[in-house]
Amino acid sequence: MKRTNCGHWIDGIETSFDPQASFDVLNPLDDSLYARAARGTEDDIDAAVRAAHGAFADYADSPPGRRETWLIKSAELLERDAAEFEQVLVDEIGSPIQKAKYEVAAAIETLRAAAGIPRQVAGQSLPTGTAARLSISVRKPIGVIAGITPFNVPLIKAIKHSAMPLATGNTVVLLPSEEAPVIALRLAKLYAQAGFPNGAFNVVCGSGYDIGDPLVTHPHVRMVTFTGSTKVGNHIRGLCGKHGKRVTLEMGGKNALIVLADADVDAAVRAATFSSFMFQGQICMSASRIFVQRTIAQRFLQAFSRAASSLVMGDLRDPKTVIGPIINEKQRQRIDSHLQDAVDKGANVVIGGDWDGNCCRPTILTGVTDDMLIHHEETFGPVTCVSVVETSEDALAAANQTSFGLVASVFTADIDAALRFAQQLNVGMVHINGVTIQQEPHVPFGGVGDSGFGREGTNAAIEEMTEWKWITIDQSRRS
Repeated sequence: MKRTNCGHWIDGIETSFDPQASFDVLNPLDDSLYARAARGTEDDIDAAVRAAHGAFADYADSPPGRRETWLIKSAELLERDAAEFEQVLVDEIGSPIQKAKYEVAAAIETLRAAAGIPRQVAGQSLPTGTAARLSISVRKPIGVIAGITPFNVPLIKAIKHSAMPLATGNTVVLLPSEEAPVIALRLAKLYAQAGFPNGAFNVVCGSGYDIGDPLVTHPHVRMVTFTGSTKVGNHIRGLCGKHGKRVTLEMGGKNALIVLADADVDAAVRAATFSSFMFQGQICMSASRIFVQRTIAQRFLQAFSRAASSLVMGDLRDPKTVIGPIINEKQRQRIDSHLQDAVDKGANVVIGGDWDGNCCRPTILTGVTDDMLIHHEETFGPVTCVSVVETSEDALAAANQTSFGLVASVFTADIDAALRFAQQLNVGMVHINGVTIQQEPHVPFGGVGDSGFGREGTNAAIEEMTEWKWITIDQSRRS
């Protein structure tokens, strides 16, 4: 495997790489060296933001058709180079190839959806107090938008946090996860090849701990879009509130999948297997809490255990492989600590709980109680907890017993029950008889509580990333 060095991408140029000011990017499969990336400083952040700010005036005035063309071209280039991007995802973050293909396809779809935004940014003609005056409102881009993205779906999120701002006439500075700088730099080069002008999109690699605050609080940054942990997201929300900046946050989840007594059990098992173990549970939408009514609980658990045990763990480039490595040693220790705490306090390990190298086997727990860490904290691994409930009301109450509120799924043949759950679950997204892991670029994607603030999506981007300007024309003074 060829190693690579990454600089920053500032004002249309990749900065020179200094080995003395860099950090290692490890392949999570075996912790071997995959790449070295420039370690960003506050000066790098300032240079990138100033480049974006300097480009903003001209970029904001670019015709909608031009921005549309650049985004369509970006989608075409990503489709052309899909195999290259897939290989980076396999090696940089440990994606099984099928997940990498899914991510690239979703990223292409997001670019094409964003290409429709520029012509949708519309104003209004407003009633006014006199016929001699014309009153209108228009939407204007707000300026530099900072995007902070995670390791788990780094391409999807880098594009969501860039294509939507670019489509609405804003410029961007991206701070990618330390685990995924290579994919971000490759995206910057793709945007440049598509025709985006210098300064419209910039990337600074490095530690969010070191340079996140300087980016968020920079005086030229008007908005922050963030995907990551609840702890960091709430910190960013506080900084944005203090400094008067707009913010959208997509944070953690402790998502419930509910299986009622009249559900199609086979369909529920398939959904639970995908929702719990796709990308080894390292997805904010993963189902980590499963509630099953008692009359079908034994049948469900037996079938679910068989399905989970059959998931292939092996060569990441083999299309049959489902379970890959956990991203880094810190996260592996977190999974172990959650499992050990649960077992010490009486939980039962139905399957899994052990490791093959850096890969944690799919794990199902029962007997989880509210004094266990795994009951209320996000584990972010291939671990889920199955609990038996007596009634649908018990299931609803148990699902809502969390500070998180991202997504939930409900399996039932009763449309009245389905609609009741959809209304009463305290989450931002509900899927009836479907998996918890779903995303489309045009929907209002996001959560409530500790799972998020604001929404992502095409319509949401127009609302969040532009501001109204009211204009009047006194026609009585025209000569």
